[in-house]
Amino acid sequence: MTSPAVKIFVPCDMAALAVGADGVATAIAAAATAAGRTMKIVRNGSRGLFWLEPMVEVATNAGRVAFGPVAPADVAGLVADGLFDGTAGGPLSLGLTEEIPWLKRQTRLTFARCGIVDPLSLDDYKAHGGEAGAGLAGLARAIEMGPAKIVEEVTASGLRGRGGAGFPTGIKWKTVADTPPGQKYIVCNADEGDSGTFADRMIMEGDPFALIEGMAIAGIAVGATKGYVYVRSEYPHAIRTLSAAIEIARRAGVLGVSVLGSAHAFDMEVRVGAGAYVCGEETALLESLEGKRGMVRPKPPLPAHVGLFGKPTVINNLVSLATVPTVLARGGAFYRDFGMGRSRGTMPIQLAGNLKHGGLYETAFGVTLGELVDDIGGGTLSGKPARAVQVGGPLGAYFPRALFDTPFDYEAFAARDGLVGHGGVVVFDDSVDMAAQARFAFEFCAIESCGKCTPCRIGSTRGVEVIDRIVAGEDAAANLTLVADLCETMKFGSLCALGGFTPYPVMSAVRHFPEDFDRPALAAAAE
Repeated sequence: MTSPAVKIFVPCDMAALAVGADGVATAIAAAATAAGRTMKIVRNGSRGLFWLEPMVEVATNAGRVAFGPVAPADVAGLVADGLFDGTAGGPLSLGLTEEIPWLKRQTRLTFARCGIVDPLSLDDYKAHGGEAGAGLAGLARAIEMGPAKIVEEVTASGLRGRGGAGFPTGIKWKTVADTPPGQKYIVCNADEGDSGTFADRMIMEGDPFALIEGMAIAGIAVGATKGYVYVRSEYPHAIRTLSAAIEIARRAGVLGVSVLGSAHAFDMEVRVGAGAYVCGEETALLESLEGKRGMVRPKPPLPAHVGLFGKPTVINNLVSLATVPTVLARGGAFYRDFGMGRSRGTMPIQLAGNLKHGGLYETAFGVTLGELVDDIGGGTLSGKPARAVQVGGPLGAYFPRALFDTPFDYEAFAARDGLVGHGGVVVFDDSVDMAAQARFAFEFCAIESCGKCTPCRIGSTRGVEVIDRIVAGEDAAANLTLVADLCETMKFGSLCALGGFTPYPVMSAVRHFPEDFDRPALAAAAE
């Protein structure tokens, strides 16, 4: 009697590929052939449990069963132990995927399908979604509602920009929608350059149709017929998968002159940037999209009025746009029920750095830093005490353990001179030198500055020099005063957030870890 066909999921997400997922898939295919088993290998995205990658899943009648981290050398033993039937035991057995505690505790709305579906199967996309709603349900409802009602629903949801500043998405859309009819654009900022962030990449590689649907909804809402996704060149796998998904969507009538058979037209394409950090700033991104050097534009005029090619333009972060289908499918009130204060909905928090359990954890706003580091993240990988956490990328503030009670919330972070940013959380143990981290912030700004404004271009370079003098033990008090003065000038005099936010990591390091700037005392302690 022929054994039943088996479906096995092996991630094609870059995080899994980096630790041997392709080799695992090849080994599984060879083992199935040798065993005479009929099977289908689905290359899905990652579930975001990075310490368990490559995480292999087997479809069973009881649900998907997970094993990980699986190396090619592990495959033969797993197969002999019953991998193809989902019964293999041993240390790599994780049980039912949905019951893994780290995954079960999450509230997955934006990432409802990521790691579950074949990224390039539109049928999979439409069939899955769980609490977030089925794929394309939001777009279908948007077409029924019409532009004005779409904007109202997004505004009612409380959705804010997930890329940095947290600006209300509905207000941005209404500003563009209220401009006179004519050519308008939707631009997705997927120039994910913050340290410890990977949410944009995971969506593009694991659930690209969510972004496509979100951009189409945005286009209908504001009267835009063309969209661009600006992706950094360091993401070749994401670029390839997203480009293929756009072609599939176009052939299926999700994109084109008649979106899902409606009177609305919308199409989109991928544009690849060269990896300049400043092009994550919306106006520099527009300059790059137009084929120019990525230089910051003065504001006003706002891109909502004069944006890409001089036309009204919505610029949203990828996570914001990928969340829109859930808002439309389930309603603004449903999404707004999650979160706290003015921070509504869920946030895909990216845990990285010196941490046992790094990966993507989507949850409602309100979880504390301490919970993220000690509970969800499992503490430091080194086993040493966690000393500092940087949230919001290289321009985010450093929080000491005394501030680990801070809830993940835009206003709560702002009240403590911090940034939520793109949701990246990077953990450092007690071996970190915070003076070196402050120097790095200045140096990073100096390297990545577009050079247009003096506070950023010159202030960052002078900052490196002053920190070097402090480290050399030269008049720390006077030089720290100079650092504070430089930061004040950069914060209020820079044209964009690159120079304006560099003071956050610098001054938080000085404020919360003053002992690291007292170099004579450190030298004496070392003796």
